Amino acid sequence: MKRDAESAELDGSADANGSSKQAKVEEVEAEDISPEQATRRDNRIRSGAECPYLDTISRQTLDFDFEKFCSVSLSPVNVYACLVCGKYFQGRGLHTHAFTHAMERDHHVFMKLEDGTVWCLPDGYRVEDRSLDVIRFVLNPKYSAQQVEAMDREARWVRALDGTEYMPGLVGLNNMKANDYVNVAVQIMARVVPIRNFFLLPAAHYPNCRSVLVQRFGELMRKLWNPRNFKGQVSPHEFMRAVMAASNGRFTINAQADPVDFWIWFVNALRADLHAVPSGKGKKSILTKCFQGELEVTTQAGTGKAAQPNAQGQIADVVEKVPFLMLGLDLPPAPLYRDALEKNIIPQVPIFDLLRKFDGQRPVEVPGQGVRRMRITKLPRFLVLQMKRFTRNQFFREKNPTIVNFPVKNLELADIIPVPPGSASKYDLIANVVHEGMPDKGSYHAQVHRQGEDTWYDVQDLRVTDVLPQMVALSETYLQMYELRTDKPSAASRAVK
Repeated sequence: MKRDAESAELDGSADANGSSKQAKVEEVEAEDISPEQATRRDNRIRSGAECPYLDTISRQTLDFDFEKFCSVSLSPVNVYACLVCGKYFQGRGLHTHAFTHAMERDHHVFMKLEDGTVWCLPDGYRVEDRSLDVIRFVLNPKYSAQQVEAMDREARWVRALDGTEYMPGLVGLNNMKANDYVNVAVQIMARVVPIRNFFLLPAAHYPNCRSVLVQRFGELMRKLWNPRNFKGQVSPHEFMRAVMAASNGRFTINAQADPVDFWIWFVNALRADLHAVPSGKGKKSILTKCFQGELEVTTQAGTGKAAQPNAQGQIADVVEKVPFLMLGLDLPPAPLYRDALEKNIIPQVPIFDLLRKFDGQRPVEVPGQGVRRMRITKLPRFLVLQMKRFTRNQFFREKNPTIVNFPVKNLELADIIPVPPGSASKYDLIANVVHEGMPDKGSYHAQVHRQGEDTWYDVQDLRVTDVLPQMVALSETYLQMYELRTDKPSAASRAVK
């Protein structure tokens, strides 16, 4: 029975009623007491003034970013956190690990991680005190719609319990070994206001979603924007565990991967999981509303899909509408020769030249698909661009060092390519991912725009520093995110309808 309860909690396959009944049975088994005794003990509630152990709580030792597993049995069922030393233990009744820890270490205050209730052991009574609300908020941050709407109105620094200062929404993410490629993707996703607002209010937007990936990402977003954190950084440990499970080991903590590959997989995985929710079937997901645009792709006659005769026996161009979530821009080849000073020539190219790939006139040969001409017929609210810097030959991976010149503000697509009539086409950069170092041994960091104070910051794992917009434009950009510009956007109008 215990194994079944653990499996149900991990894969989210049990229904709500079945889960609660099984959890109650599991709790009684873990505590080694009868259901009647458990009911009598649950009714014993004392205030903080009546509990002599509240002053032993040490907030400095508390860290709720890691997986909720018992440190002894490694079970995720019925786990309590010791609020004195911060360790996790299973159960709270006689012969349980939490009870034993209370007796051996003289630690008496425990919080149930499932619901945030606080218990005193070995006495077994429940403690209610307003001072515990801060710990509950760090465990599971919750926001109102009014609080979410006001997040971009002002930029305010807050002081963490350890004395460090941080800005909510702009905190470092721990690089546990080689997960910087995930950290930059999370940082740029946190700049997309409609998606941020969606995940900050789970009860309103995805209350019935059982996807572990969706749940863990929502928890990570709420911790990033927490104004009452005990420390000035967040560890994506639980989120990475969900990523490893959902990707079948394709993306891990131990091996660095390409942030573009992760971004493509992550966006599509979230879309699929949100569509699987009964309330989400037949509706566009929030990611589709934000990122999806449309291309008109014309395959030249005699190539690819247009190589075979049509129903009339003619070989003609094939025209089709193709949705996209990201556009790839082709960099010019890297130089093969040195200049007169025996130094490598690093070419520069305006982003306008790269975007002409989508003017509907320039032919582009796509291996295995023929010669194509592409034209944008629908612009997305958030435009994601990838600079194709990396290529792999038979021996190793190569990096193209070409510098792309791009505007940080006022990228007007109508000056470069034909745009849909009547459509707004001016974009502002809100996030930029940069690669530094060798192709297989380098590192990734994100440059993000903080709207509240109109300032750019460079975020590399735990390090957050301000950066000039001019330096953003000189970086070896790899992945960019632009937001469609409106005249005078208000906080309410930024929500995708």
